Amino acid sequence: MTTSQEELLPGTRRALLHRIATAQAEGRAPSMVAVVVRGGEAVWHGARTSVDGHGPDENVQYRIGSITKTFTAVLVLRLRDEGVLDLGDPLEKYLPDTGVGESTIAELLAHTGGLAAESPAPWWERTPGLLRPELADVLGEQPYRHPVGRRHHYSNPGYTLLGALVEELRGAPWEEVLRREVLEPLGLHRTSSRPQEPHAGGWAVHPWADVMLPEPAEDLGRMAPAGQLWSTTGDLARFAAFLAEGDGRVLSARSVLEMRTPAAPPEAEEVAAGTAYGLGMQIQHQGGRILVGHSGSLPGFLAGLVISIEDDMASVVLANCTSGPLVMTVAADLVRIVAEAEPRVPEPWRPLSEVDASVLELAGPWYWGTQASALRLTAEGGVSLGPLSGGGRRSSFRANGDGTWTGLDGYYAGELLRAVRRPDGSVSHLDLGSFVFTRQPYDEGAPVPGGVDPEGWRGIRWP
Repeated sequence: MTTSQEELLPGTRRALLHRIATAQAEGRAPSMVAVVVRGGEAVWHGARTSVDGHGPDENVQYRIGSITKTFTAVLVLRLRDEGVLDLGDPLEKYLPDTGVGESTIAELLAHTGGLAAESPAPWWERTPGLLRPELADVLGEQPYRHPVGRRHHYSNPGYTLLGALVEELRGAPWEEVLRREVLEPLGLHRTSSRPQEPHAGGWAVHPWADVMLPEPAEDLGRMAPAGQLWSTTGDLARFAAFLAEGDGRVLSARSVLEMRTPAAPPEAEEVAAGTAYGLGMQIQHQGGRILVGHSGSLPGFLAGLVISIEDDMASVVLANCTSGPLVMTVAADLVRIVAEAEPRVPEPWRPLSEVDASVLELAGPWYWGTQASALRLTAEGGVSLGPLSGGGRRSSFRANGDGTWTGLDGYYAGELLRAVRRPDGSVSHLDLGSFVFTRQPYDEGAPVPGGVDPEGWRGIRWP
């Protein structure tokens, strides 16, 4: 990916630099590096450091912690797309005798498998992975903390199991599969399981004094699929672009959309905070934007990757300190700064290249009872249905090729929409999951809920 800083206005670039400079200074980070992606390309790169005459660039590696989980989730979704597994399958089907086999693959991806947040002591992030050579060492004697599927409870051991699943079904180490199936196709040549020069050193900054302590860079062993990777802002910019659009060589646009879709029941505080979790991706509603991505931390490092699909933008922020700067907040601010200063210019309106007359006649207003909705034609034979004004149920639908459509989102996701025709070929009504939509409110000629009172519509005479 080529970084073209000239694509942003000077005032925007200065605002971005000011934001990371403030974060590095106030967060007391030895260094911080960031990138902004727009339209799938890196358009700004910035860095701040405490070392005079030296600044990290987009090729310097930092440890990215739990952003590793998103990479592992991609590997699992690839297996699903190939038909090797189903996300509803219990883990026991592929990894028997773990003691947690009733958890499904989807539940492990969404952190709803009921497993503990961490492996048994000693602290896995700051001790050698050799201390936990087997899955039993990662899970411990009491791996469950909650009933399976009932609540979202972030679990690092859960992603260790997913990594072991990948190894079992691919017949190769997780790291080897990741490189072959994701890193190489996407051109992520500076992403690796162990640090490669040039890379930043990890530091702990004393909370009450401006002094530092070097952090060990442990090999996490079995826990690697949960947090092992090192990467750069250059590579993560490419990875963010992939997570937004998909790539046929790795994972389709539909599957990365599935990763970005909430899959876990949020806790009450998460509802209040506007946060959710998909399949290996965090989701947050912040400042009027839906941001997806993942945070990461390991002793000595902090990482944040956020994507705004609506703005066609992403950002990555990396720092080499154990705590301090709120990198996800900074990453979200970088997206906001560019989106507000230089709003996305919409693509020109263009008419459809072709249209089916039998579909065109369905366009326009329809009524579910007395609720007015409009059906509109979209690209590739699809349609959308939503209220004429105000709030209410709205969904887009893809064409099935047989005169029916399947809901893609909203209340009608997965539901079938079809036009019911009379013997003479004219349209009687739309059937959407048993709901009847008619051209007139409670049309007398349509099935229930058609007009049922023989006196029809009436007013009320007041005395």
